[in-house]
Amino acid sequence: MNEDIRVREVRLVAPDGEQIGIKSVPEALQIARNMDLDLVEVAPNAAPPVCRIMDYGKYKYEAAQRAKESRRKATHAGLKEMKYRPKIGTGDFGTKTAKVCKFLEDGHKVKVTVMFRGREVFHPELGGQILERVAEAVADVGKVDQFPRLDGRNMTMLLSPDRVSRQRRKAADPPND
Repeated sequence: MNEDIRVREVRLVAPDGEQIGIKSVPEALQIARNMDLDLVEVAPNAAPPVCRIMDYGKYKYEAAQRAKESRRKATHAGLKEMKYRPKIGTGDFGTKTAKVCKFLEDGHKVKVTVMFRGREVFHPELGGQILERVAEAVADVGKVDQFPRLDGRNMTMLLSPDRVSRQRRKAADPPND
């Protein structure tokens, strides 16, 4: 930028993008100063290097704003967890399963855990049935990534969003007028 440019000649580009031509660095600096702008080297590997006349502070600010906007728009798909019990009631099951559906629709992976207490651990088939019911209930928005398995006193299953079935469902839904 400006005096830090260490070559004899540069291809000069005006602020509006118009080619000015090949100029010596002192001459290019003089043109930039007359416009109250900076001389910025944009393509140092070209022959001769390309320099543009611009407001460098404004350029840096706009680049930072674009980077911030792209970070904000990026989806942060995390891992959510929903815990069930073998003796869960139908109302609680429906509420928790609806929440699992919401997580999947938002693009998150969901770890579904059935926690066993006391002698419940001797009946893992109860946990398997609950996990199968959850998988059936969310089949239109998610798919099973990791099938149910017993880890000590917990039985876990991993669900992930299913984009194919979601697109099929959107195509089947009539548009709202």
